Amino acid sequence: MSDQVQEDAFRAWRSSLTTLLGDASLLARWQERRYQFAHRVGALLTEAHAESSVTVGPALYGVFASGAGLCYVGQTQEAERRLRDLPVGESHHLANTVPPEVWERVVVIRWPLLLCEAPASEQMEVEAMSSAVCGLALEHTLQVATTPPLNSRRRRTSGDWQPRNLTRSRSRGANHSQQIPELSRLTLAAWKALSEVELPKGAAMVASAVGRVVFPSALHL
Repeated sequence: MSDQVQEDAFRAWRSSLTTLLGDASLLARWQERRYQFAHRVGALLTEAHAESSVTVGPALYGVFASGAGLCYVGQTQEAERRLRDLPVGESHHLANTVPPEVWERVVVIRWPLLLCEAPASEQMEVEAMSSAVCGLALEHTLQVATTPPLNSRRRRTSGDWQPRNLTRSRSRGANHSQQIPELSRLTLAAWKALSEVELPKGAAMVASAVGRVVFPSALHL
């Protein structure tokens, strides 16, 4: 996309928002519409459905947008809270940059459900390092494997962005990621399977034994 095309698109976006927020009553309707949509996405990400139980506890998640592809990968120890908040944007920066109305899919992997398939030695490693640290380790592994753009830079106080070399990270997650190679492999396989699922006709969510993929884009159809 050329700079001029991007600038024209930005002006059109700003003009549309100016129209949508034209007076106090329109602002209220805009607020209601946005929260209603975000609430529906959050419910699909967390609530029980016929083929899937409630999403709780530790999980990895990633947000894809049409065109840009995978934008962001994160992890949480409280999926029931964080995944509801994710599209609302109250406790996460993602929705401020990539609004949920343009999310193509959200993949969720409940990685503790994969532990039973990992070697006993790795199960002991996970117990020793704690669930929180293991979540960070798997998040790091997934980020390195997929290089999502919003994880690949960090904001600076000078108002610009600094590239992050994820492969050279010295974070807790990076330091522990080498201790769980089979669990990492299982997680990446589960991630790949859900990230490639086709949008089902007449549905907005597909579940697997260890997670789900939600299609916010389907809510517009």
